[in-house]
Order: sequence, then C-alpha cells, then structure tokens
Amino acid sequence: LVHLVESGGDSVEAGGSLRLSCAVTEASSNSGSHVNDYCMGWFRQVPGKEREGVAVIDSDGTTKYADSVTGRFTISQDNAKTTLFLQMNSLKPEDTAEYYCAADPPGYCSIDSITYPDDWGQGTQVTVSS
Repeated sequence: LVHLVESGGDSVEAGGSLRLSCAVTEASSNSGSHVNDYCMGWFRQVPGKEREGVAVIDSDGTTKYADSVTGRFTISQDNAKTTLFLQMNSLKPEDTAEYYCAADPPGYCSIDSITYPDDWGQGTQVTVSS
C-alpha cells in the first residue's frame, strides 16, 4: 500500500505552466516489493468522462506520455523517490481536469496500466482558461 498526496493544482490561463507534486510514502508491503521499484504516474479525470492516463515513470527512469501531452508535460522524481512531479507547460483548456498521482507494483508500466492503478491520491484540480 502506497500513500500518495498531491499538491500544486491551480487555475491558470492557456499557455501557462504548473508543476504538480506528489508526496510518496510506502504504508505497507505484502509483496516484498519496495515503492522504489514501483511504476509511478499521473492520470486525470473530468466529471462524466473516462479517466485518461497522462504520464508514467518506471523504476529505471523510463518515461512515457499520452499523445495529448507529449512535448508539453514532463514527469520526474527526486533522487530519493519520495516525491513525484508533473511539469505542465503550454497548458490548454482541454487539460482542465482533476489530476491524480498513481502507483502500481513492479510489472507492466504503461499509460494504460496507470489509468487504473493499485493506489492513487485524493487528486488536485487544474483549471485552464482560454
């Protein structure tokens, strides 16, 4: 079980930037895996619409992005892997959503898999006005 707490959501104008942060704490582990080995990422959701995976970073640092954010968003972690970041540049109104930090045990790490992860946070709202 991984405890995740997001912050950094805000209201910005189109073209602006935001950086989301997620504090990562391993609450318990029955599998023998350590959170440092987890697949970490972000997904977003607009009420009434399907969840959308945004970005993932695997334990070896490999990153993947949804086509809709490629070139504009960057996912990263601090060296201790206690904080996950999502740098969002050139924001568009269609980026408006609740953003959730997510964690999955080691294994398959993809945009699709992080959309429905084992653990996720409470979310942080990003609103982009035109």
